[in-house]
Amino acid sequence: MRAGVHVSTRGGYREAAKRAAAYGAEAYQYFPKNPRSLTVKPFDRGEANRCAEYCASRGIVSIAHSPYPTNIASEDADHRERTAMSLLNDLDIAEACGSLGVVVHFGVYKGPDPLEGYRNAVLTLSAVARQWDGKAKLLIENQAGEHTFMGTTMEELAQIRSLCADNDKIGFCLDTCHLFASGVWDGRPDAPWMDKAIELGVIGHLSAVHLNDSLYPCGEKRDRHAVIGEGCIGGAGLTWLLGHPLLADTPFVLETPSGTDGTHHGQLELIRRMGGS
Repeated sequence: MRAGVHVSTRGGYREAAKRAAAYGAEAYQYFPKNPRSLTVKPFDRGEANRCAEYCASRGIVSIAHSPYPTNIASEDADHRERTAMSLLNDLDIAEACGSLGVVVHFGVYKGPDPLEGYRNAVLTLSAVARQWDGKAKLLIENQAGEHTFMGTTMEELAQIRSLCADNDKIGFCLDTCHLFASGVWDGRPDAPWMDKAIELGVIGHLSAVHLNDSLYPCGEKRDRHAVIGEGCIGGAGLTWLLGHPLLADTPFVLETPSGTDGTHHGQLELIRRMGGS
């Protein structure tokens, strides 16, 4: 288990890596560009490469997160096209920074035919994968069910990937708060969703976990992150997940509020103890 945290890219990509190192983190997540825009970002490739070198020399791994407007399932074809171009830009930046991949939410569809939403997601992911030839992967993230019926189950994650073209370029990122909020996980150890995820190959293609406690009870479909140990998931389930043998080298990245000291130092220390390191 690699303990990580989301960091700012203020000052550049290498500075983001240095912030993670200052935490003593083995992993981190960052936004490769403005998180509120799908605009393609010109970037300093040399500076990004220096970030990659810095991380490689210290054994730090990273993942990028696509901007909030990213929607691979949108009923708006123009929006899907802009999403695809934005994701290719995100992948390019992530590759230059030496990152494992780019996290992309499963998608939200508001049209009349639910199956169309799934088809849109497959088409968008396939369009990106066909045009991408780097090592960084698209990492589909499970959803909490707050704004959509889509993308909460292991079956959906596995099926969407299986239908995509060039799906060797596609992996997964699982979010613990989303698992809990959607009702897929009730917080107990040895959860059935893990067995299903192993059976369907989700764990085999898992690149990262977003480690978040939940402010609201299981099944509320409210995506509100809580400080680790202060939410509703419970320590037993999180300890089980952090210590799972199939996740021994997986980055667990915090997307939680900071602690009382204004940092994530305490939470990082806690999850290391829970994971047995």
